[in-house]
Amino acid sequence: MTKNPRTSRTARILLPAAVAGVLLTGCAQADEAPAAGPGPTATTPSARAATVTPPPTTVTPSPAAGTAGAGTGPAVGTLLVSDFGSDTVTFVDPARGATGSVKVGTAPYGLALGEDGRAWVATAEGVAVVDTDTRRRLALVPYRTDTGPVTTGEYRGGGMGIALSPDGKRVYVGVTVPGGNGTLEVIDTASVEVVGAVEVGRRPFDVDVSRDGSAVYATNHDSFDVTVVDAGSLAARRVEVAPYGTEGGLGSWLKPHYTAVRPSDGKLLLPFEGERLAVVDPATGRVEIEDMTADTHQHGATVTADGTLFAVGTGPIDPSEDRGPSLTVRTPEGRERVYPLDGPHEDVAVSKDGRTAYVTGGFTRDGYWDGISVVDLASGEVKRLAAGSRPLGVVVL
Repeated sequence: MTKNPRTSRTARILLPAAVAGVLLTGCAQADEAPAAGPGPTATTPSARAATVTPPPTTVTPSPAAGTAGAGTGPAVGTLLVSDFGSDTVTFVDPARGATGSVKVGTAPYGLALGEDGRAWVATAEGVAVVDTDTRRRLALVPYRTDTGPVTTGEYRGGGMGIALSPDGKRVYVGVTVPGGNGTLEVIDTASVEVVGAVEVGRRPFDVDVSRDGSAVYATNHDSFDVTVVDAGSLAARRVEVAPYGTEGGLGSWLKPHYTAVRPSDGKLLLPFEGERLAVVDPATGRVEIEDMTADTHQHGATVTADGTLFAVGTGPIDPSEDRGPSLTVRTPEGRERVYPLDGPHEDVAVSKDGRTAYVTGGFTRDGYWDGISVVDLASGEVKRLAAGSRPLGVVVL
């Protein structure tokens, strides 16, 4: 039976003083003013191109690597995860575990994979370029945006969400600026340099691109919005996505995290709390709400070519009312199957044949673990696999 969204969620966006100090160490942030303010404006790109730093980085193989070492190329179905708890990305065989790591930069977050086998990794220091065949870091592209000192943890500055244009010519990375609005930086993949930047909202958890490449979407956690950016002009406009309202500002848990672009019509799908799915028309800014059933705080989301949505449940806001971690699989018609998971998780990728989901256990908050859950979507069997250090982003090679 589908559970109707509870009105008690809205009441919890204003945290009682007795518990605010504890809860604000998570998705909310206590030391800044509410950020749902005026929309972003385009910035004029600097004439100076970013410097590319090519390091002589080599693979660190694990004991389980076998013959899958550097230069052999990844096997079909190999995963690449970003190690938010370290400075590496890790190659993972879903059957055997980690097969090697490559240093990329401090606290890597999002990953984007090109058809040429290059992976683009958003770190606190810049965007790393990794050849997944030779397993080497080819370059590190510094951000044009001033993000302050390089740090680690949930509120670090630097890159978060990242995506490639459909033609592979541009990389778009959401850059967090502690204490203020972030930016969307544009990297030319041929020259490997920053060629543009535009202001977006606060803490761009996720970046997505329309199917035709004409628009880029930055999902901004701390400003309750998605910034819709014209890929040609970099003109930007703000679309508020707040199905529970914005009351509570940075003290609210009920903010957007990740977005999936629906293949059938290009609308944006943003899951909230396992209760509400915000369906956003990026052309008009209209937001429609549909019911969901998992009843748990939700982060990562992806969608397959047939329109099936996958949404990661990280666990309850209120353990007395909410359910635990899970993976929701939602058909285009709105039917859902919820797979319980053991412990918090952050993001998800799906195998090429659509039979298996890979859910990272890194999580942006405390409670993370160093591995992934491998979910057999037919049987519901879940296998936990050690993989990397606090893995967040994940792609299938």
